[in-house]
Order: sequence, then structure tokens, then C-alpha cells
Amino acid sequence: MPRRALIAIAAAAALLIAIALSLAIGARSIDLATVWQAITDLDPNDPEQLIVTDLRVSRTVIGVLAGAALGIAGALMQSLTRNPFADPGLLGINAGASLAVVISLALGVTGFAVQVPFAFVGAGIAAVIVYAIGARGAAAGAPVRLALAGVALTALITSVINAVLLVDDATLDQYRLWVAGSLTGRDSDDVMALVPFVVISIVVALVVAKPLEAVALGEDAARALGINITATRIAVIVTVTALAASATAAAGPLVFVGLAVPHLARALIGASLPWLLVVSGLGGAALVLVCDVVGRVVAPPARSVWASRPRSSVARSSPSWPAA
Repeated sequence: MPRRALIAIAAAAALLIAIALSLAIGARSIDLATVWQAITDLDPNDPEQLIVTDLRVSRTVIGVLAGAALGIAGALMQSLTRNPFADPGLLGINAGASLAVVISLALGVTGFAVQVPFAFVGAGIAAVIVYAIGARGAAAGAPVRLALAGVALTALITSVINAVLLVDDATLDQYRLWVAGSLTGRDSDDVMALVPFVVISIVVALVVAKPLEAVALGEDAARALGINITATRIAVIVTVTALAASATAAAGPLVFVGLAVPHLARALIGASLPWLLVVSGLGGAALVLVCDVVGRVVAPPARSVWASRPRSSVARSSPSWPAA
């Protein structure tokens, strides 16, 4: 079996282990047999099974989607800019999404299903501004120009975010929780709001992988192969914007995932972009879930967090209902 396929299988196995840990470990540990029964044959009278289905399944799915989105977005950015240390934030995308979320918090809009479109619009506007700036001059659309424009816009947006937070204490309190990154409090409605953005973006990413791989070889080589360089770059930027915005709205600005995972995957896989996207997606999802599990163990969620969320009649009737 080819080495790249073995690495991809190993990454998939790591993700499966991370999923099992995410479903079984938390403020209250649950054995894997109970987890499996909760998924395959739920007993509504078993509080441990309800913890799995009501809390941990949605949280785990959100973690998988956000991690995969960030890993793939980072791989695309590193290939687009030809910089192994690039990440989705290099084009100001994460900053734009963060500003949109801050604005939504300041306006009193806190629902996840609404914050995703907010983040998408903010990231999209940032990407358009960066590309408009980078498209000027003799080296229009060059990776270096795009990166410099993104850094400048990120600095500007960060200043605006700080200005908003300085004059609004209530927004600052909510922002501090969100900016640290968390999967807490997600449910099935949140999953359904995130799935279309991430799944469609991942499919587009796989489609543009081959043209982008040719562009990474150099513009002359790409033109010789009949690749439309401008269209490819725009498609990649739009895809990265969708992936980063969705993940940022779901879990906060987890910049390190889009930076570290593709960089490590490239060291193992090599320059093949389709394989890199697959391994980066699997690795990013596994990393986010593992970090979430560690966070649950180090700082277990309080019982009051569970008590503040409406659940099934069994949960409401139980005064000693455990946290996730």
C-alpha cells in the first residue's frame, strides 16, 4: 500500500479514537459500551445515555466539522501563498469573521444559527478587500501582495474590535468566552446550521486542488497546462473564506489548527495537494476533539451550565443530573 494511503488511514484511525474519547470522557466518564448503546439503541431512562445523545454527539460533530474546515483551509492557504507557515488568518479572514461576531454580540444576537451567517459575511468582506488591494499593480494577485494586504487589514480590524470592546463591557464578557475557543453548548440545530457550509466548501476544495497544485508550480507552468490562474485563486479564496468563517463561528478563532496541522501533514505527505487536504482535514478534526477533551478534564463544566439548558423530562426531573 502506498505510504500516503497508510498515513491517511493512520489519520482516520486517530480521528476515530478522538471521537470515542470525546463521547466517553468529560466531567463524568462514561464507558464505551454505554456510548455505543446510546447511539444504536437509546434508553431514554438512562441519564448517562442522554448525556451522550443530548450533549456530546452534537459537540463532537461540531468539533469534527470545525477542525476539518480549519485544517483544509490552512492547507489551501499554504499552497496558495507558497508559504508553509501560512494560515487562514493571513488574508484577514479570521479577523473579519471575528469582527462580525463581535458586532452580532454587541447587537444582542447570540444564537449560533445567526452568528454563522454573520461570520460568513464578515470573512467574505475581508477577503474581497484583501483581494481588491492585492489585485492592483504589476504583480496583481501575487501571493506576497495578498499576504501583505491581509496582514494590514488584520491589524486594522483588530483595532476596531478592541475599540468596540472597550466601550461595551457586556460584549467584552461574551467575547472573552468566545475568543478562547469552545464547543460548549452546541446542539443538533447548531450542527444543521454548520453542515451545509462546511460540506460544500470541502467538496469545492477537493475540486480546486489539482488546478491550485499547478499554480503552485509557477504561473508559467500553470498557463502552459491551460489553468486559469485568476479563477483558481478566486475559487481558493472563496473556499478558504467559507471554511474559516464557519469554523470561527462554531468554535472561535482557533488559528493554530490551520497553521500547525497542514504544516505537519506536508512533512509526512509531501507536495500532493489532494492527499494533503485529506490528511489535514482528518488531523485538524482529531486535534480539535483532543483539545476539547483535555479542556473538559482540566476544567470540568459546572452543573449550572447543564441546568441552564432545557433538556428532556428525565433531565428536568433529576436534581442531581451530571454535567457533560
